[in-house]
Amino acid sequence: MLKYKKFNVLMILLMALTSMNAQNADNKYRAPVKQSIEKVETIYGVTILDKDNLLDGKYLNYADWRIRHGQLEVSLTALLSPFDLIYRKVSDTVYEIIKFDYPRRTPDVGAERLSYLRELYTDKLAWEKRKSVLKNCMIEALWINKAPKLKEPKVILSDKRIYKKYGYSVENIALEVLPGVYATGSIYKPYPLKGKRAVILNPNGHFNDGRYRKSQQIRCAKLAKMGAITVSYDLFGWGESALQFPSEYHRTSIAQTLQVLNGIKLLDYLLELPYVDATRVGVTGGSGGGSHSLFLTAIDDRIQVSVPAVMVSSYFSGGCPCESGQPIHLCGNGTNNAEIAAMAAPRPQLIISDGGDWTQHVPELASPFVQHVYGFYEQFDKVENSHFKDEGHDYKVSKRKAMYRFMAKYLKLDLEAIKDREGEIQEDIQIETKEQMKVFGSKGQGLPKDAMTSIDKLYALFGQTYKNID
Repeated sequence: MLKYKKFNVLMILLMALTSMNAQNADNKYRAPVKQSIEKVETIYGVTILDKDNLLDGKYLNYADWRIRHGQLEVSLTALLSPFDLIYRKVSDTVYEIIKFDYPRRTPDVGAERLSYLRELYTDKLAWEKRKSVLKNCMIEALWINKAPKLKEPKVILSDKRIYKKYGYSVENIALEVLPGVYATGSIYKPYPLKGKRAVILNPNGHFNDGRYRKSQQIRCAKLAKMGAITVSYDLFGWGESALQFPSEYHRTSIAQTLQVLNGIKLLDYLLELPYVDATRVGVTGGSGGGSHSLFLTAIDDRIQVSVPAVMVSSYFSGGCPCESGQPIHLCGNGTNNAEIAAMAAPRPQLIISDGGDWTQHVPELASPFVQHVYGFYEQFDKVENSHFKDEGHDYKVSKRKAMYRFMAKYLKLDLEAIKDREGEIQEDIQIETKEQMKVFGSKGQGLPKDAMTSIDKLYALFGQTYKNID
């Protein structure tokens, strides 16, 4: 150890002498940032990886002056932030340099944020004030308050397919949510349809085939068999939405606005149906659909039960602008999906997480935080976490089964209706083709002539201008 310390000191002196010969105030102590990073390695006895050569060719004024002795991570931040670079802690002695990616942080940053948030409110009154600030800010940040109103929105419904064997029906819908802008999806209803029924929104995620995929069809059909009217709808610029706005516009900020607005407007439509019970409303989705389950629950009090899957995280806000394109996570001087999940309190909520993505730390980070907020209402039992540590980023059968049980419990659905004689949940349904599920026809021939197709005009509806800065 003594030899290492002597070597360490000698190296620092040598590097300092080299730096002094090359740097002074005349050239603003300008030096390669890689050289300063190497000095940090020597000072702290750590390894700092630059796998993608992100430091190549980068020079920094007053570089070595930014190093803080006794403050390794402060030093790294000071040296990297001018280049929109950050570090990722691999271990106590290894760090990795990566590009700054605003929605993707690290677990330690998530823990830090949750610790800070806990100090903002210590009782129900303080939390309610915080929640009100967040809710109002989210509505404004999403431009929901700027959306033009439609007195009589157009509704286009396809022919109904009835599957008596499986106990449900399906029809496709195109609902005008803005002048000339349509939300597209499929509505699954119990068959036969009798009495008042619960409603469950199923926002789509970024899984292959969107709402046409087998797992999404299964989820909606089984919920219908249990007694709920469920609606599955396209992401902005995906599926039939791409007939109006090509997929390249899915990664625009307004995609987040439209996807939240679609959920609100579809719920408006469904709650007007005479056979719907407005006191039993739920939402569930995975991945990007999980994000929008969180957002809808946070700003729409009509939703009583929520099941966000593989998306609640204290350090990840969604890797697509359709989840984090608008500044909702900057509300209240900074929030995250864990706090947004807590906004559901005291309404029943099941948080589904797994060990293979950014939800891997939910059991020790996000879940206790959300439980803490539910504690303000003395409703600890109303929020649960189903964690699948050996699974990855999906909404597969194990996760769906957890969701079925939770929805049945709180929306008064018939779980027995989807069980076999041995009491096991079965997921046999009629899988439909993409052509069957398209409301505008197999080639989009039914798209209304007044359908908007200009991204510039869409932004203009909200009094905004589309600007794409590369």
